[in-house]
Amino acid sequence: MKLADARIEVTITPGQSLIMDRLRGGLVASCQPVDDGPMDRPEIVAAMAQAAVAGGAVGLRIEGVENLVAVRSLVDVPIIGIVKTDCDNTPVRITITTDDVAELIKSGADIVAYDATDRPRKHARDDVLKSILAGGALAMADCSTFEDAREAFIGGASILGTTLSGYTAATDTLDEGPDLKLIGDIITFGAFVMAEGRYVSPELAAHAIRAGADSVTVGSALTRIELITRGFVDAVSGDANA
Repeated sequence: MKLADARIEVTITPGQSLIMDRLRGGLVASCQPVDDGPMDRPEIVAAMAQAAVAGGAVGLRIEGVENLVAVRSLVDVPIIGIVKTDCDNTPVRITITTDDVAELIKSGADIVAYDATDRPRKHARDDVLKSILAGGALAMADCSTFEDAREAFIGGASILGTTLSGYTAATDTLDEGPDLKLIGDIITFGAFVMAEGRYVSPELAAHAIRAGADSVTVGSALTRIELITRGFVDAVSGDANA
């Protein structure tokens, strides 16, 4: 059986097709400040989002319902919504419950991203995916492996992301660069492929598009000022002490 034949039937509305068309070939800015840092406030996240759009971002990835509400009224680009939750009994953090899904859709997310790995969490990944589809949003699967992406595609996810490659036990032996190979592997499904994870320079983002990605999400290199500054500080300090 061909993979496409195993896929559940998913109706993509004209509006949803337009959303993916708007993202295709462009940059998505993930506006997620360092947790509990001085910029971790909805009004600042909203300002980050506006600045990213002014700079040419074709879409945004926003964490948290309060942040999403603050951003939604200020921009007209597609928004990927997530909720991060820290739990003692699982490393899974990204949109782990169907309640999270409902709140994100209610608050204006065009796309809801969820952890598509096979790791245990409060609500099964298939149930989270089904709730996104039932809520009328596009589903983005944050994957770490080819197998994650295959199962998400069969389940009806329209966007397959390389987001978690390098961040799971199965993939943490990879080098520090982005997983360009995974892009090449999953474009064979025919789904929209979002390159995400460790794209720390414009050159790497361009490599993702050349590898076949439809769009690229960049986060820390754009919006986490503490981490950006630390990179420069370490470089300066290293040279000064050489």
